[in-house]
Amino acid sequence: MPHIRVMLDYFHPWPNSAGLYVARARRWYAEAGLDVELVVQDPGRGDTLEYLARGEVDFGIFPPNRLLARRAEHGQPLIAVAAINHRGLEAIQTTTSTGITRPRELAGRRIAFNPTPRGRAMVRHLVAADGGDPDAVIGVDAGARELTVDDIVAGEADATFGNYWSWDALRGDLPEEQRLTWPVDEIGAPSYHSYLLGTSETLLDQHPTLVRDFLAVTARGYTAAAQEADATLELLERVIPYFPRPLIARSLALIAPTWTDADGRWGVIDEGRMGPYAHWLAENGALPDDRDWAKSFTNGLLDVAT
Repeated sequence: MPHIRVMLDYFHPWPNSAGLYVARARRWYAEAGLDVELVVQDPGRGDTLEYLARGEVDFGIFPPNRLLARRAEHGQPLIAVAAINHRGLEAIQTTTSTGITRPRELAGRRIAFNPTPRGRAMVRHLVAADGGDPDAVIGVDAGARELTVDDIVAGEADATFGNYWSWDALRGDLPEEQRLTWPVDEIGAPSYHSYLLGTSETLLDQHPTLVRDFLAVTARGYTAAAQEADATLELLERVIPYFPRPLIARSLALIAPTWTDADGRWGVIDEGRMGPYAHWLAENGALPDDRDWAKSFTNGLLDVAT
């Protein structure tokens, strides 16, 4: 039974990884002859793609922009083989106490985010899409930290960008009616898959059956995770023990619909998202070029039946 290491998308598990945990807990991976270990990254050793590039994990979950950048800038032979999310998960968040009621009113205000080229471009794009002046936005470097609404009330910033509307944006003690959360795909962001599942081209070339089996079981796990919320919640509480049950339950309810496309299929990577998004990244200086975006993924090993 081959030992398969899969690196998740964040510093700790959260409900977006539920399908993997369900498939393992129900021994579906084992029945397929796979011994699956689920791990998280040590930021001091890099992100999931760096682990993949070094051959320290077999599969990983990562944002498409980072995959495209690694292939374009470093020629790393990494490839996406399935989509985890069919929506952008990021949001702009503020509170009623700031007086901000729409994205264009961020002009002249402080917004906290991780100031990567892609992060800066997205903030500018969203403010401009609402008719605001992106040059007037005051960026606050939050690094990898995700500020909550409580931090906004405490005066650390007037708004945040990058929090997930299905996780980080749910945290904090501020009452719901005092929060304003705008998912980026509802305020003018280009369409994109927030997370893809990928591997190395070497593993794909040498062991296509293993990749195919892993994807088939993972699809089964995500289907069960979405359909059986109570059992999934019980499992998630064991792997995310330091977060309250209501937060996990609400996050699961919000994130589960993003796991399938409009036709109810898990995993299918949409070239109608990937191409325009790669072009947007290149136009905005977050990617050297978008020439080879189509080589960054394949749907060839998926069972795409609805």
